[in-house]
Amino acid sequence: MNNCKFKLIIDDQHANLRIDKYLGSVEQIGTRTRATYLIEQKKVSVNGEIVVKNSLCLKTNDTVEIDLAGEMTSSSSLLSDSKLIPLNIPLEIVYEDSFLLVINKPSGLVVHPAAGHEQDTLVNALIYHVKDLSMKFGENRPGIVHRLDKDTSGLMVIAKNDQVHEALTAKFKIRDIHRYYLAVAIGNVQPPIGTIKSYLARHPSDRKKYASQIGIDKKIIRTEIFDENKTTGKWAITNYKVLSKSQRAKGLTYLSLKLHTGRTHQIRVHMSELGFPLLADEIYGVKKLSIKKELNWPRLALHAAELGFEHPITKNKLFFKAPWPTDLIQLIQDFGFDPNPELKNFV
Repeated sequence: MNNCKFKLIIDDQHANLRIDKYLGSVEQIGTRTRATYLIEQKKVSVNGEIVVKNSLCLKTNDTVEIDLAGEMTSSSSLLSDSKLIPLNIPLEIVYEDSFLLVINKPSGLVVHPAAGHEQDTLVNALIYHVKDLSMKFGENRPGIVHRLDKDTSGLMVIAKNDQVHEALTAKFKIRDIHRYYLAVAIGNVQPPIGTIKSYLARHPSDRKKYASQIGIDKKIIRTEIFDENKTTGKWAITNYKVLSKSQRAKGLTYLSLKLHTGRTHQIRVHMSELGFPLLADEIYGVKKLSIKKELNWPRLALHAAELGFEHPITKNKLFFKAPWPTDLIQLIQDFGFDPNPELKNFV
């Protein structure tokens, strides 16, 4: 698959699809994120012309060429040429072998370089602590298979080589990953068990936010069936379950949440749009930030508590559980919530 070029002819079934969406469905590429990376690296052409826009619409009989040559270059070599600066930020590594590692990310740490956080991220910490990391999606995201928001704490898996990265990405794509979160929401969440489905995209007026797509009736598009031809928004599914209500402060609900998809800000958007924003959410719960101050709550009440998957190489079943970090665990207990609830298979 690697170190080669290959050619595809577009049939009627795939005509009118965006180039990034189409490439994400191709076995050799596997994800839309990787497709975007290949386009950015000028490794994709249509009818002999280099593709410069992800939104290019394909036509029947178009010839698509993809160049994967050099993708398995040594990560050590690529990192040595990178502009990234290793940073000695302490990392809680809960598991590590020759192929991957699992960390417990602290709140407040951005995952990969972005505007305003060029050299103080999890990536900078990883290249300080780990010799080899996958370079599948470019030098600014070595090893990063999935993200957590800056203010979200909890478990993440990191890939050490491209083969493992690709295999883990495929597992996330087909939802073959066990991921459970704990959260505190504002309000009396109803119904006590639910599933939220929508298409998420950038907010139409605030580029820092995401929002579910709305229809011509100005209501959120809610559908049980994924429409593969939809070109705006990414399909997002969140399951939630009420664990308990606060014994100390009325109007707080303790939740467990299961992700079937991993979209940016997914849990925060879905709970906010349901009418129950997460406690101390400074983006989606602005109108209720006074509660954060009243309760002396330090940061976003969201934690990635469980992570499980089949090891891509050894095929062993791996399962990890991380308790609430020290900045929140005492508050969790003070408000009458169980800091270590049973989360598996609640939906």
